[in-house]
Amino acid sequence: MSGLIAIPEKIWLVVEPMDLRRGIDGLSQWCQQSLGQSPTAGSAFIFRNRSGLRIKVLLWDGNGVWLCCRRLHQGHFVWPTSNESCWSITASEWQWLIAGVDWQRLSALPPAHLQV
Repeated sequence: MSGLIAIPEKIWLVVEPMDLRRGIDGLSQWCQQSLGQSPTAGSAFIFRNRSGLRIKVLLWDGNGVWLCCRRLHQGHFVWPTSNESCWSITASEWQWLIAGVDWQRLSALPPAHLQV
């Protein structure tokens, strides 16, 4: 994440699809109840819808909560298949993911024209 939002220490992908009609309160509550993690700990939690066309990012920055949404017009977001409820990714994997690229196959930073 660049610009107004600092890159968090931990970035968590929530593996199961989520109803993205949920807002800050609903997603924060889900993090606490299902993951046992506080959404105010400084980690980013990334949720996706069932079709994989949209994601929402929940992030506490020390002053308040960010809830950002991203939608792809072509393709879908690549998501891990795991029995785990949450999957940790690096900042560079995050850059690939939001560009719509298969981040699980790449380890370098995205080209400058793909960076957000």
